[in-house]
Amino acid sequence: MKITTSLENINSFGGLNFISSEFDQLELPKLITSSLGSRSLLTTYQYHDIIKNIWMILFSGGDCAEDIQTNLKSELSNVLNMKICSADTILRLQKELSLVKEIHLSKNNVENQFSNHPFLNKLNLSILLLTNQLEKGKSYDLDFDNQFIACEKYDAKKGYKKLRGYFPGIATIGKNIVYLENRNGNCNVKFKQEETLSNVYKMLQSNNISVKRSRMDCGSFTKAVIDVVQENSELFYIRAQRCSELNETIKAVKKWKKVTIGFKEFEVASVNYIPFNGNKTYRYVVSREANKNSQIDVFQGDNFIYRAIIINDNEMSDQEVVCFYNQRGGSEKIFDEMNNDFGWGNLPFSFLEENTVYMLITAMCRNFYLYFIEKIAHKIPFIEKNFRLKKFIFRFVVVPFKWIKKGGQKTLKLFTDKPYQLLI
Repeated sequence: MKITTSLENINSFGGLNFISSEFDQLELPKLITSSLGSRSLLTTYQYHDIIKNIWMILFSGGDCAEDIQTNLKSELSNVLNMKICSADTILRLQKELSLVKEIHLSKNNVENQFSNHPFLNKLNLSILLLTNQLEKGKSYDLDFDNQFIACEKYDAKKGYKKLRGYFPGIATIGKNIVYLENRNGNCNVKFKQEETLSNVYKMLQSNNISVKRSRMDCGSFTKAVIDVVQENSELFYIRAQRCSELNETIKAVKKWKKVTIGFKEFEVASVNYIPFNGNKTYRYVVSREANKNSQIDVFQGDNFIYRAIIINDNEMSDQEVVCFYNQRGGSEKIFDEMNNDFGWGNLPFSFLEENTVYMLITAMCRNFYLYFIEKIAHKIPFIEKNFRLKKFIFRFVVVPFKWIKKGGQKTLKLFTDKPYQLLI
């Protein structure tokens, strides 16, 4: 084996030039500045520089700010319109953007720490509107869920999984994160959730976006939440918690319909029930499936696993309701991508409110990624819009390149036979 070397200035991540160009052509620097404000003219970096640096680190396969100095600086310095920041600057300006966390005491005198950032949440929504991933005047389906993120941070508290971490509440429309409120790990998901959801709906409504259907798990099964959801969306579907009275109502059901959902056999039925000791009757869609180990359910006296969904939809069949509710599984994929592809599994700061800034910036990065990959997938044959980030980096970003200056004009030279020219 023989080895030769060359001092020719060729870099590795040619695909980043297209991402950087799209960032600028969308006028994201202007939008970010109008949303977060402008730093002093005497400073070298603005907030849009920091956000672009964080995104480029992720699009290069990095997972921390330090990568920009130890691994990526020479590469990124040759990317179109890149203003490289130091790791210290990236971290310092994120801290600068953080807002004071809120502390609320529960009835049991438990301290609940909340971290909300209305400015970054509004910026995220503005980017979704700018990229036409959401459109004003349209109605959408909204999902809300809490995701436990285990982390050994200085202020992280132990949650229900007996691990220390954070427990953010996240609202999504389709594949996109539209709102995030960070909470400490010990927070009960039901505590003040109605206020969180009110903020979500108000932000969407202020941008002329309405919610047709809201879908949530049993962490949202409270009267206060249902009142807010019903007031702000046409229809709702929430996993219900069982109680003795509801169990008796379900026991009285004589007629069950056998259906196949996915690859499983279920039986479904509807019952009417008044929850929360109130005076309003709701439709409950109940599904049951045989327990594989034949264990007897203590409450029902049979070997079925029961699940109930409270709804205000009188048009859908029982099977359609269960199928629609089960599509919430898409939220789990979003959380998986955020944890493993977009930095949530490696939070950089020691405090809740500072990590909230990072989580929202990386959520914006993922939303931008979904927009960008769908756009280019229509133009070039070697990219598909369902690629995970790692595959996208290998297929698109990693391509040797150099800039050639000739006649006062710069030309991007890519060392590949892939038809990148179709993007022009």
